[in-house]
Amino acid sequence: MRVLRVGEAGAERLAVLDEGGRLLDASGVADAIDHHSLSGGVLDRLATAKAEGALPALDVRADRVRVGAPVARPGKVVCIGLNYRDHAEETGAELPAEPVVFMKDPWTVSGPFEDVLIPRGSVKTDYEVELAVVIGRTARYLDSDEEALACVAGYAVSHDVSEREFQLERGGQWDKGKSCETFNPLGPWLVTADEVPDPQKLTLRLTVNGVERQHGSTADMVFPVAGIIRYLSQFMVLHPGDVINTGTPAGVALGRPDPKPYLRDGDVVECGIDGLGTMRQTFRQA
Repeated sequence: MRVLRVGEAGAERLAVLDEGGRLLDASGVADAIDHHSLSGGVLDRLATAKAEGALPALDVRADRVRVGAPVARPGKVVCIGLNYRDHAEETGAELPAEPVVFMKDPWTVSGPFEDVLIPRGSVKTDYEVELAVVIGRTARYLDSDEEALACVAGYAVSHDVSEREFQLERGGQWDKGKSCETFNPLGPWLVTADEVPDPQKLTLRLTVNGVERQHGSTADMVFPVAGIIRYLSQFMVLHPGDVINTGTPAGVALGRPDPKPYLRDGDVVECGIDGLGTMRQTFRQA
């Protein structure tokens, strides 16, 4: 099932995209996909309503309406760095012995087709396509991969936009290069976990102005999805509605030869994952 939010910013309604590409109105079931609705079993209720034909069609085409981020406001966005072997190699970093964990401001999450703002003073804004995991039930001190995957509500495409100077050259932790305004487009929809039998068999792609920059597979992850969730649950409680960005494959501007192709005003980035959809953002100067 593909669940999304459509409509003007601040007035989105919950919808389901059916197999024929029609938008079905799910606002009678819930207002949004968030901590409260996921805790209340919203995905099961949506699946039942869809199977019973109880979701009326919206009188609008999916390609003619604004799409918001599928998770209205994550409680937290947890990120895993250097989690692809080829990405670690291109940046000259050693493979980590344990997952590299950092946090991203949840307010960075934006719609899949919204403009992304290049921060004032930035000269090293970079792109990163990632698999996002949306947590569907509370996860704490998990013992097995099976328990970990049972906590997944679904998956989405995430664009972990980064400012490399802020991240790596300005002291402190990575967060200030990761938490700039609009730096986490998410979407275009939430694909429920039952539609993704193996999250380690997904292809990720990203282009800038039509030129392919990233093409990788989740099979190349150092730490797989189940292991990430299990690991994180030893250090923090993961709540329904939390989002995990699981890392990016090779091809980022940081890892390319000089002059590195960092993003500039007017650049258009498209990123997608097989079976999860494609997002498109235009970069604008803040």
